[in-house]
Amino acid sequence: MNRKSIHVVGASLAGIRAAEALRRRGFSNRIVLIGDEPHLPYDRPPLSKQVLAGSWDADRIQLTKPEKLEDLDLDLRLGVRATGFDLDSRTLATSNGDEVVDGLLIATGARCRTLPGTEGMGGVHVLRDLDQAMALRAALDAEPERVVVVGAGFIGAEVAATCRERSVEVTMVEALNTPLARVLGDQVGEICAEIHRQHGVDLRTNVGVARVEADSEGRVANVVLTDGAEVAADVVVVGIGVVPNTEWLEGSGLTIDNGVLCDGTMLAGPGVTAAGDVARWPNHRFDEVMRVEHWDNAIEQGVHAAERLLTDEVDARPFTPVPWFWSDQYDRKIQLAGRIRPDDDVEVVTGTLEAHRFAALYGRKGKLVGVLGFNRPRHVMQYKTMIEDGISFADAIAAGV
Repeated sequence: MNRKSIHVVGASLAGIRAAEALRRRGFSNRIVLIGDEPHLPYDRPPLSKQVLAGSWDADRIQLTKPEKLEDLDLDLRLGVRATGFDLDSRTLATSNGDEVVDGLLIATGARCRTLPGTEGMGGVHVLRDLDQAMALRAALDAEPERVVVVGAGFIGAEVAATCRERSVEVTMVEALNTPLARVLGDQVGEICAEIHRQHGVDLRTNVGVARVEADSEGRVANVVLTDGAEVAADVVVVGIGVVPNTEWLEGSGLTIDNGVLCDGTMLAGPGVTAAGDVARWPNHRFDEVMRVEHWDNAIEQGVHAAERLLTDEVDARPFTPVPWFWSDQYDRKIQLAGRIRPDDDVEVVTGTLEAHRFAALYGRKGKLVGVLGFNRPRHVMQYKTMIEDGISFADAIAAGV
């Protein structure tokens, strides 16, 4: 399929990998890469770990070296925000003006949810981009007495772990009974809770935030919980999930439903694809319409969405990955491959839950659908391959890798 140009909106991981894939496929026409941040494309996972800890600086997380970026021959527009799109006229509106596009790949990602009443309050942080990470790092460099982390999901848990490794007192507040229960289930969530408590985190579960109070200078001073408890805070980090960046697409003619809704090949409309945290699509491997907020998915989906713009309907392939992610917390590497649910069958195949070092398999309707590992990277990747191969739950248990 011959296109005169392709516009990629979103210059993070999915966007830059899409641009690279287009060049690898031999697309020699114009590629416009638009990003609302002023920074060159960078990697996000280190933000809550090495960057926040102060062991890495910003130049270490660039996704592509400047000379390789130059070789891609991109029309690179940083600090430019997409403000609208019309599918019928194929008009893309940006803060730099409007233009008609041929192919469009949407990779605008997501943004952090915030706590009501904290807008403009000093000392309240979210962590999604480089500037936010550097602002939080500066706050930790000032040696606060206590940090309150709201939300014990992966970002909140990683921030709590990094703060404890910097010897900062941490209170972590979680509305669920156990951290990560929606993703890992209560039993494994309780293991995560134990690990944080063993490292000195004051973990408060089954409780929310009623309000955040500021001092006379407008800086955070106190977090009031829904059970009436009050926790003094010099710094508050809010990690309560993200919202896909789709507002600019309202009225575009594309279907917006918790992200940009695509078909199984990542096509969102004629000549339009989406990838990364903003994309939602039917993954037929798991019979589920999903939106995946993980690093590996952004890479694979960015490549697939780019190639889809160069492929006609007959040759288009469905995108059916086995999602996987990891989280580094203290001396534990937590990895999960597949899609698990609370009612899945579970079998620990190596190690023990009590030792916090194990690999557990998840089965559904007789099929292997997931593997979770604590410090078991080899096992996770081997069982991930079995999920890709469609192996049965029983055969996976018997494999004994």
